[in-house]
Amino acid sequence: MMASDADHQAQTGTQADPPPSPRAQSGTQTGPQAPARGGAETHRAIEAVWRIEAARLIAGLARLVRDVGLAEELAQDALVAALEQWPESGVPRNPGAWLMTVSKRRAIDLIRRNERLERNLVELGHRLDTDEGLPEVDEIEDDLLRLVFTACHPALSVEARVALTLRVLGGLTTDEIARAFLVSESTVAQRIVRAKRTLADKKIPFEVPQATELSARLESVLEVIYLIFNEGYSATAGDDWMRPALCEDALRLGRVLAGLMPKEPEVHGLVALMEIQASRSAARVSPSGEPILLLDQNRARWDRLLIRRGLTALDQAEKLGDGTLGPYTLQAAIAACHARALDPEDTDWVRITGLYEALAKLSRSPVVELNRAVALSMAYGPAVGLQLLDQIAGEPSLKDYHLLPSVRGDLLFKLGRREEARAEFERAADMTRNARERTLLRERATACRVQA
Repeated sequence: MMASDADHQAQTGTQADPPPSPRAQSGTQTGPQAPARGGAETHRAIEAVWRIEAARLIAGLARLVRDVGLAEELAQDALVAALEQWPESGVPRNPGAWLMTVSKRRAIDLIRRNERLERNLVELGHRLDTDEGLPEVDEIEDDLLRLVFTACHPALSVEARVALTLRVLGGLTTDEIARAFLVSESTVAQRIVRAKRTLADKKIPFEVPQATELSARLESVLEVIYLIFNEGYSATAGDDWMRPALCEDALRLGRVLAGLMPKEPEVHGLVALMEIQASRSAARVSPSGEPILLLDQNRARWDRLLIRRGLTALDQAEKLGDGTLGPYTLQAAIAACHARALDPEDTDWVRITGLYEALAKLSRSPVVELNRAVALSMAYGPAVGLQLLDQIAGEPSLKDYHLLPSVRGDLLFKLGRREEARAEFERAADMTRNARERTLLRERATACRVQA
């Protein structure tokens, strides 16, 4: 799914749950840890451990029991055990290994109670009993990669893929996912339950797809991660222009995937795109929450570390692509043009136009054409951009897309056609579901009336 760049587009701006917890960077906790005494302190430690270890724990269990839903239930059982025992005993020196051991023992108990799995008891029980520690690093990475492809399987709806990925890989609770996407907790829970049932009913194998289908399956994975990022970067609904926590979740997933699949150029392309776009976050919103458009942003507030990381990932994607750039790498190259311009006037809009032309040939997407119209207007004048925009205005997929009248209003305003621009901004304001964006568009409509 191709997403738009909300910063410069028209210059208008895109189970038993563990306890809610702060978002932590993914990684394996190593070395001894002093026992954490006291309820509140221990609970904070458990929350941090869960964020760090949950995905690895579920991935390792799913490899053993071949069922993502069952693996998550076993992991949750281990979490409950930690909540019960660690306040008294203290946090173990290797909490990940402790959780894995408890989960495996619960798996044995469950298998013994489940007649349907009786035939697996001897073989699987032996495997669980004889492996008391965490798997080797390479095996953990293999399990994580299997879990990524399983959670993002095309047999699931896009909404289910997003919810399941955030749940089993991002470590988010159903409540956190619901609040992030402004839907009810029951809706998210149902999506996750249906996703697990679909994986089980269709007997989706817990494996990395073979080379013949890897490309198509990887596309589904990248789509899910970028959808999560985009919802954080330009919220489709609600009162906030951005939801940074979702951007952080997507970035973490992207970085993990790049580590698991270091030779896939489009994985690095997506990471580059997200790193560079995320670098603008602090400059995109005013202290009171109003959107700040690309050309008005204080570029000194752009995060140069994220930009450097993004440019490094882009360089890696271009080298691996060997002259052939995929859609995410092309979008990252466009973002890099903005990142390299310390002043808006220095932006290479001609190069951006060329990159959008290449992207349009790959995607055949009206949204990409809409972005190309913006780039054309910046490189060659608003009349040129408006000409392309009018050619795609009748596309059915853009019928309810508020950025079409938003872009058109901006170009008409620049051409001095203020009354027409006002009507377009008002139409866009009526279409958007984001309160901050609606306010901005109505302010632009009012400005057209004042200056008309």
